[in-house]
Amino acid sequence: MNTHRTTTLWRPTGPEELALVRDSGWRAWPPRLPEQPIFYPVLDEDYAVTIARDWNVRHSGEGHVTRFEVDTAFLRRYPVRQVGGRTILELWIPAEELPEFNAHIVGRIALVHSFRQSEVPASP
Repeated sequence: MNTHRTTTLWRPTGPEELALVRDSGWRAWPPRLPEQPIFYPVLDEDYAVTIARDWNVRHSGEGHVTRFEVDTAFLRRYPVRQVGGRTILELWIPAEELPEFNAHIVGRIALVHSFRQSEVPASP
């Protein structure tokens, strides 16, 4: 029985990052690229869907949303950042802290939505 309190996080992702998560056994996020100093999980499923559908699909032909649980006590070190409207909430995890962050994922990362270019109407 899991006695840890967890927080549900969402991550919109493209096909390359998703393949690396799959290669980890659905247990870890891959290291950031040099031009990616921050890992940005989000706190709202609808926000993650919007990014995956409207940004990832446009840039890589497909976008995905994952859901995962992280130990709540560990997450307290990262303030919630409101980067837009009321539900546009992110955590900013410095790239060098991602291995420790991954160690606090409880269970597996789940793929919950996928969008492909052929399924998303073109923007006006």
